[in-house]
Amino acid sequence: MVERVDKYGLRVARSLYTMIEQEALPGTGIAPERFWRGLSELIHGMGPRNRELLERRDQLQSQIDDWHRTRRGTAHDPVAYKAFLQDIAYLLPEGPDFQVETAGVDPEIAAIPGPQLVVPVMNARYALNAANARWGSLYDALYGTDAMGDAPPAGPYSAERGSRVIAWAKGFLDEHVPLAGASHAAVSAYRIEGGRLVATTAAGALGLADPGCFVGYRGSPEAPLGVLLRQNHLHIELILDRTHQVGSADSAGVADVLLESAVTTIMDCEDSVAAVDADDKALAYRNWLGLMKGTLVETVSKG
Repeated sequence: MVERVDKYGLRVARSLYTMIEQEALPGTGIAPERFWRGLSELIHGMGPRNRELLERRDQLQSQIDDWHRTRRGTAHDPVAYKAFLQDIAYLLPEGPDFQVETAGVDPEIAAIPGPQLVVPVMNARYALNAANARWGSLYDALYGTDAMGDAPPAGPYSAERGSRVIAWAKGFLDEHVPLAGASHAAVSAYRIEGGRLVATTAAGALGLADPGCFVGYRGSPEAPLGVLLRQNHLHIELILDRTHQVGSADSAGVADVLLESAVTTIMDCEDSVAAVDADDKALAYRNWLGLMKGTLVETVSKG
């Protein structure tokens, strides 16, 4: 039997009550009694209206079920079906034209054409991976998957596969942030001059075909540790390190290429999770709280 705590007319499961009192409320400046009183007023105030809406939903579903049952075995008539849905007010009359604006919306949603992840918030490992997935290694993605056409070999690092990864990545750079007159594969060094990226090649010093793709750098201008580029509002970072296993074998010292990938993440509390009781809900809230506070951790053992 679930142990419950009585608070202002609410009977709250002990696990959820403890999570709110001991984890969620501390540091917010909201006293526990104020929280429970406000929650009680909200639930009891909106409860009747919520029940009305649920009853209306059940009524509509029952009418739709009956419509299909009475026509079992007959061909579907979309015109009649639409008229029926309009008659029971499941479909409402079309309103006037309108426009949706994105003012005040984060650029990651309004303007940046990046992919979006959806993950179950109850799985801390998935949630953390997704929250940290805005940047990813192109080299790792190519080496460790079949993106180049074949699966990675078992065993230690394959220099042959590594060379293919580097060649593929240089082609990617040529397509999205090309140099003016040569391939990135022909570069022996990158440096910054006059606020612009300059690549040293056998054909001489070359800049980007579109200098506006250069955003910034880390390290010294003469020998940067990282070069940040941008195309279509998404960033590409060249990691330069000639002491690295991969960078030492690259003519320009590129040890990795990082891509800005999933710019937004949905922490799913419904479709991909099954939060059926108070303990489940407390876990979902706890993981979300940990993400917001930056305290969520998960220990993972691999191989």
